[in-house]
Amino acid sequence: MRTPPESFLIFKEELEKARLEKERLKREYEAKLVELNRELGRLKEQIQSQQELIRTTLEYAIRLEENIGNFKNEVTNGSNLKNRSFH
Repeated sequence: MRTPPESFLIFKEELEKARLEKERLKREYEAKLVELNRELGRLKEQIQSQQELIRTTLEYAIRLEENIGNFKNEVTNGSNLKNRSFH
């Protein structure tokens, strides 16, 4: 059996180095992807919290507007009743 040529052995060694580098990059990529997904999850939670805060603030503002409107009506009706009194 003949010994393989030196160029073949060099090529085989380079191929193995490339395979190892590819595996390293794959692991690095997967780790980065996991970290990005974790960060994305945190950002989603923050957005949901902010949306809930905005929703609560809007509901509160709407109730305040209704209360102001009711109060305005009471003040208007109260001054009208004052003008009608016989005292």
